Amino acid sequence: MSNTIPNISLFNLTLSFIPVLVSILIFYRWAIEIRTTLYSMVRMLSQLILVGYLLNYLFNTEHDIIFIALLGIMILVSAWIALRPLAHKDALLYLKSLLAIALSGTLILFFTMEFVLELDSWLIPHYLIPLGGMIYANAMNSLSLAAERFETEINNKIDYTEARKIALQTSLIPSLNTFFAVGLVSLPGMMTGQILAGVSPLVAVRYQIVIMSMIFAAGAIAVFFYLLQMSKNKALSLAA
Repeated sequence: MSNTIPNISLFNLTLSFIPVLVSILIFYRWAIEIRTTLYSMVRMLSQLILVGYLLNYLFNTEHDIIFIALLGIMILVSAWIALRPLAHKDALLYLKSLLAIALSGTLILFFTMEFVLELDSWLIPHYLIPLGGMIYANAMNSLSLAAERFETEINNKIDYTEARKIALQTSLIPSLNTFFAVGLVSLPGMMTGQILAGVSPLVAVRYQIVIMSMIFAAGAIAVFFYLLQMSKNKALSLAA
């Protein structure tokens, strides 16, 4: 097995957008709003290019405060994006989202790096940044699904306890679907990347099991913390 990953030329990189353009054309023909899609594509491109240069710098620096600051930015941004689907947003709700993601994600990140991977330091950027990104992103997505579903159920006059249960169950659907499909329908991102880099599939499997376990837990615990903060009084105010 070759340990060399082929480079992607700029021309070949542009070819990857052809299926995307086909998808956007379908949206346009079916009169589906495409501005959000186009905006998100531009955001994706600019953010990934910037983060590529940033990571290249970070992986060659020894200033731990920079890594901690980057994690802080991840948490702040993910807490804000998580509330994007909600019709009613305020500063208090953002603080609840921030607290839920920060607590769940940071605890699980520390536990994984300290006790599962047993690294000499949990401030190693090659591990801290990719793992932190996966954890906080999954907590964000799960919380976003739960918050939107909770608001919907409350507005539909569903009992507070039942709405909370439905929201938690809804937030777990993507992770559970991934659990069912992994190995049968798809090979997850980290495992695929490691295999492409020449790592033994058996080693890659172990890492992927760790990743899937921690991102599932991060999402579930973030949603638990968020919904725990949504008192009955707050639920009533959403329905008002």
